Amino acid sequence: MIETGRIVILGAGIAALTAALRLAPRPVLVISPDPLGQGASSAWAQGGVAAALGPDDSVAAHVADTVVAGAGIVDVAVAQAVAEAAPEAVAALVALGVPFDRDAAGAFALSREAAHGQARVARVQGDSAGAAIMARLIAALRNTPSVQVLEGFAAERLALSSGCVTGVWLGRADVPSQPVLLKTPAVLLASGGAAGLYAITTNPGRVRGQGLGLAARAGARVADAEFVQFHPTAIACGGDPAPLATEALRGEGALLVNSRGLRFMAGAHPAAELAPRDIVARAVFAQSQSGLAPALDARAIFAGNGKAHFPTVAAACAQAGIDPARQPIPVAAAAHYHMGGVACDLRGRSSLPGLWVAGEVAATGLHGANRLASNGLLEALVMATRAAADLAENLPPGEAPEVHLAPQVVGLGPDPAMVADLRGLMTDCCGVIRSESGLRRALGDLALMSRRALPEPMLNMVAAATLIAAAALLRCESRGGHFRADHPQPDPTLARRSRLTLAEAEALRDEKVPA
Repeated sequence: MIETGRIVILGAGIAALTAALRLAPRPVLVISPDPLGQGASSAWAQGGVAAALGPDDSVAAHVADTVVAGAGIVDVAVAQAVAEAAPEAVAALVALGVPFDRDAAGAFALSREAAHGQARVARVQGDSAGAAIMARLIAALRNTPSVQVLEGFAAERLALSSGCVTGVWLGRADVPSQPVLLKTPAVLLASGGAAGLYAITTNPGRVRGQGLGLAARAGARVADAEFVQFHPTAIACGGDPAPLATEALRGEGALLVNSRGLRFMAGAHPAAELAPRDIVARAVFAQSQSGLAPALDARAIFAGNGKAHFPTVAAACAQAGIDPARQPIPVAAAAHYHMGGVACDLRGRSSLPGLWVAGEVAATGLHGANRLASNGLLEALVMATRAAADLAENLPPGEAPEVHLAPQVVGLGPDPAMVADLRGLMTDCCGVIRSESGLRRALGDLALMSRRALPEPMLNMVAAATLIAAAALLRCESRGGHFRADHPQPDPTLARRSRLTLAEAEALRDEKVPA
């Protein structure tokens, strides 16, 4: 066991790095499985940061669009607080040197994305916001003496004493090892989402619900686990993860067509290609299931200056052998973002004393059943700032020496075949379209997995998957990112957020699949 006075931050995306900087000069320890800037979903975010920055925009309009997209279960107080903080969050990034796109007059060049009433997304080089923001945060972090970064390590489970989080067991990220207990005054969990639990995903390979799983295994209450957002325009080139064709392309006029050259969104929703993501994703999925090869026709954009405005998409297309100026880009619906996560309040506090959460692993109530485009990076920035403020207010300042870990290499890591089976199961049974029979099958297979001797990372993944499947089985309606083929309409009596512990999810699982 090692004891430290440093606040331990699990994760290395935008939420984690923002919190570490905001906590300065308090000593913190950032645990990153990969070298900083690699392996975090934040760096791959193409859209940008949603904020009421335009002359005709307002916080009220931003809140209203968030509430509508969230399909009836957004926590309006949270939406108001986050939208109010959005311009300041963007200003803080500008102060760090993030080069947001500007128009000729020097104002933000804002883009419009799905379900936004107007252009509201501050972007960088069209589709490179996440990478640009991460680069500036990392540069600032490297120059902050109070921050220690341990790369190549991952959290495996939380340590508890009298129901309070008192530490974390850490192991090497890539080599099976005997975990070391690190005692700490507080843990901020900012480890990303759970979309990598699916076989078709846009998330980096490490982002597979491990953070959600380890918090749930410690007893943290989870909210809205059933709500997974599927991005409608992942590039269907066989990549794992699938590269993304940003929603901003549709904001610029790109159209969704099938192999017959027919637009299929024009009659599906009044906003057509700019309908809420869940509606577009189901339409793309339906075309795929029908063998009609959905594609994004952005030829007019890339025949002009699209390569300069959307360099990330252009590079992904080039790597896949696609010329977007001459042919539509084949697309598929892919697991992209988890609206659910560890339940927390506006201070970032979870139900477990000693555990704060921020970023995609948290469930604040901002997203409801369907995240509004580019509210994800915004929430990470705002909630990391709020969690850091609460930590600073409630923990005494002090100095702490750097932490040095040397876990002993032992045993075996997760079985790649089992991980592949788990991801396939989630795509087949807990994917874009769900049913009672499929969800029961998922819980049955998860029960069998859980009865095997599994390493800690696999236990965390199975726990996260169990929460998603159980919550989806309990919600007998369709709402936002959760669509039940056997209950295709929303039920007004279920217009509320869900709450679930892992123990409750496992009880439901075992009730359906007795040992």
